[in-house]
Amino acid sequence: MRSTAVMITCLLAAPLAQAQTYEVEVKSTLNELPVKVETVPMPGMLVVKLTNNGPGKVRCDLRYDASPQPPYRAHVYVDPGKTEENAFRAKRKWFRVIVDVECRP
Repeated sequence: MRSTAVMITCLLAAPLAQAQTYEVEVKSTLNELPVKVETVPMPGMLVVKLTNNGPGKVRCDLRYDASPQPPYRAHVYVDPGKTEENAFRAKRKWFRVIVDVECRP
């Protein structure tokens, strides 16, 4: 009986462990600011990490295009020496996500 429960648990957990199945393209306009842009793709969600290595606060505008899902816009303020994250969640199946990032002081 116990081995059956373990097998059912493993079968239920298998879909959660699938790798992301989409590609990410980042187009960044950093206006000579020392901002680092990283993406962390996950199943059903994409996280963009923005690190400000400069002396002043910056505002970064993000535009996500993951057709057929409607485009999504967000903005993030990043203090000097800090890292902020922004998450984009899937509402429909996507295969490619284009992220436009524009940062300014």
